[in-house]
Amino acid sequence: MPRPTGDVQAFEAHAPDADLDDLRARLAAARLPEAETVDPAGPGPHRWDQGVPLADLAEVVDYWRTEYDWRSFEARLNRIGQFRTTIDDLGIHFLHRRSARAEATPLLMTHGWPGSIAEFIDVADELADPEDAHAPAFHVVVPSLPGFGYSDRPATTGWGTEKIAAAWVELMRRLGYPRFLAHGGDWGGNITTVLGGRFPAHVLGIHTTFAEGPPGLTTDGLTDLERKWTEETHDFWHHRAAYAKQQATRPQTIGYSLVDSPVGLLAWILDKFAEWSDTEDSPFETISRDRILDDVTLYWLTRTGASAARIYHESHNSLDPGLRVDVPSAITMYPRDIEKYPRAWAQERYRQIVRWASPETGGHFPSLEVPGYFVADLRAGLAAVLAAHR
Repeated sequence: MPRPTGDVQAFEAHAPDADLDDLRARLAAARLPEAETVDPAGPGPHRWDQGVPLADLAEVVDYWRTEYDWRSFEARLNRIGQFRTTIDDLGIHFLHRRSARAEATPLLMTHGWPGSIAEFIDVADELADPEDAHAPAFHVVVPSLPGFGYSDRPATTGWGTEKIAAAWVELMRRLGYPRFLAHGGDWGGNITTVLGGRFPAHVLGIHTTFAEGPPGLTTDGLTDLERKWTEETHDFWHHRAAYAKQQATRPQTIGYSLVDSPVGLLAWILDKFAEWSDTEDSPFETISRDRILDDVTLYWLTRTGASAARIYHESHNSLDPGLRVDVPSAITMYPRDIEKYPRAWAQERYRQIVRWASPETGGHFPSLEVPGYFVADLRAGLAAVLAAHR
């Protein structure tokens, strides 16, 4: 296996103590609004009808200030292996967990918003060096999107999904991986789709939880479940996507709050973890407070609330209607994800679907919500992709 080029430098995360002290001081001085005016009787999703309930937010803020351990997350990142390289004049940060197995296949994993590399730290080791000797192994590469985490914040427009996909091909080349597998959900799923469609000479195949078909397809012939999926997806984009419109049209305006107020940043992100997870009352039913705070604190310490929001300004509704993916594709539709498309629609774009899965549980953040299933499903999907080449 070729070795990384000299353009790649090792990186270690270590926030200054002063930044952590400042975070705790801001949390202690936070000004909170009055409670929401919804019926508080008992747990349930309707408690969140006006957004994050005051009692829930106050509890997480107190935990963030008094108990949460950022240094533990930093140590985990450093153990996995962190690096940076510059592509098109922009510094790109990434995790790189090489497998000890000689037959391992390179795997690029791309996160979305409001996620980050934190989505994959609990699964990287198991994917690279599985306990089961018969399970496939992967050299895992997890880049931080431009404007996210420890990647640089773009100073000009142009860093949309098409350019990011091209940058990922160059990143993998520098690591000695001229051909690789790709996985992603949310924006990562969009970018993975572009990778499979634009760079088939480099991409062996893809696994994605995002499988948007071309526009204008008919609902004729769909099953009752598939019709329900289309209705839920339509409802999401027409009634629950104000955040996307805000970030697509005025990312700078919301960015001031996201960079200046840790409580504002927490509420903006926690709202999505709650609404998009497969839970009945709180995202903490399936995702730990620590893991969500790892994600939020990464945004806070790197001051990337505004720059991360700009991916919507760059790429919202920009997926090329004519793009087709001919490399082998494995697709998983989790039941509580925000976008779900029938297989008949998906196969109009992804023209070699080698595995299709629709599990009974899981939402928008499966690697955090159902990590065991996520790893098994990803392995099965990528095994099907690789088998298509034999």
